[in-house]
Amino acid sequence: MGTALSADILLRYGGSLPRYTSYPTAAQFDASVGAAQAEDWLRAVPAGMPVSLYLHVPFCDSLCLFCGCTTSVMRDAAGRAAYAALLADELRRVAALLGPGHPVRHVQWGGGTPSALPAESMRMVMETIRCLFAVRADSEIAIELDPRALPDDYPDVLRAQGFNRASLGVQDFDPVVQMACGRIQSRARTEECVAQIRRAGIRSVNIDLIYGLPYQTVGSVGETAATVAGVLRPDRLAVFGYAHVPWKQKRQELLPEHALPGPAERLAQRERIDAVLRAAGYRGVGLDHYARPDDMLARAAEAGTMRRNFQGYTVDPAPVLVGVGASAISAFPQGMTQNDVSTASYIRRMAARPDGLPVARGLCRSAEDRLRGEVIERLMCDLRVDPLALAGRSGQAASVQAAGWFAQAGPALRQAAADGFVTLDGSMIRVTEAGRPFLRHIAALFDAYHRPGTGRHAAAL
Repeated sequence: MGTALSADILLRYGGSLPRYTSYPTAAQFDASVGAAQAEDWLRAVPAGMPVSLYLHVPFCDSLCLFCGCTTSVMRDAAGRAAYAALLADELRRVAALLGPGHPVRHVQWGGGTPSALPAESMRMVMETIRCLFAVRADSEIAIELDPRALPDDYPDVLRAQGFNRASLGVQDFDPVVQMACGRIQSRARTEECVAQIRRAGIRSVNIDLIYGLPYQTVGSVGETAATVAGVLRPDRLAVFGYAHVPWKQKRQELLPEHALPGPAERLAQRERIDAVLRAAGYRGVGLDHYARPDDMLARAAEAGTMRRNFQGYTVDPAPVLVGVGASAISAFPQGMTQNDVSTASYIRRMAARPDGLPVARGLCRSAEDRLRGEVIERLMCDLRVDPLALAGRSGQAASVQAAGWFAQAGPALRQAAADGFVTLDGSMIRVTEAGRPFLRHIAALFDAYHRPGTGRHAAAL
């Protein structure tokens, strides 16, 4: 890409943008869609259709100042166990609506810190899933882990429950950055955690890195990336730009804002990480992921079958994702729903309707939403899309619609082509390697809800 970007390019591609883990994005959710729609959509899932499960645990042992997730500190083991019991209860409600024995090929535990649940509670919830759903032996069962807070008994639990993928947060090994962010995590502890989960039979390990944090430099992020690639040797990496959203997460107000790098420095940090990881044999995947060439994600990216959902890039092809737990989001062909965000509200809603779902808001998707969503997803996953060809599969009316979108996006696409970020061949859009950091900008051209200069999203660069 090169770090010498002109001031006008930095200005042109500045502002804020959604991350496009869904379309429409969660910013469009409201209370007009709730539990009734979610329950209807679950009943409408055809028998035998695979679904995926996402289970959210909103607890951490300590709060990282940069984190934008909805989490809290709960030290009471009984409270954590009670929350696990609610997860099992919600799973039973979901299964009652779906019908028994639905195939499940992907189970994802996220948070927060899922290992905050007592080991026996984790076993109980996993056994509930296996009792209610048809979980195949080759299903992907994944979990997010904090190396600082992995209980000694958890690797054995993960082995016994069939977990085969784990994602570990590293972010940055620089002690100055760690101190500023309130996350002290040694390289030695991280190495031991990776060794523990490898010994437990988890065959796929993902590491998360972040650039754009206070006091980070091009040199420091490069050193962390080199250590991770050379010593930890994960199968995949996710490299996120820090999202400074203090209006959403008050804890971020405690970060030294004066020490946050600007857009040009952030892009230079991203470029250094990219160069280090590619030199170590990783392939760039989508906007911000990397994978070894033999990893399933890299193969799916090559084949054009990679998907993107609320957990990021995935090989999961299931058309239905069911979110369980506080703030969890579910996705259906008809629309999306989100459970009550706060844990206290989630508990109250679960108690209010013994057989109902704890859904607080959501949206219905129109045929146009689904088509635009497919265009955006293919851009985010494949770095190329032909909107008119996609629309042509849906009939004449969709083709006319897509032609209008493409014409409207034309001036910005031609500017992006002049900047070297895309190439245009008829209605085929290809994002160049130089354009990869600007992928969200290209996707936003097909977002009917996005209004530049409005909304409160993460920084675009």
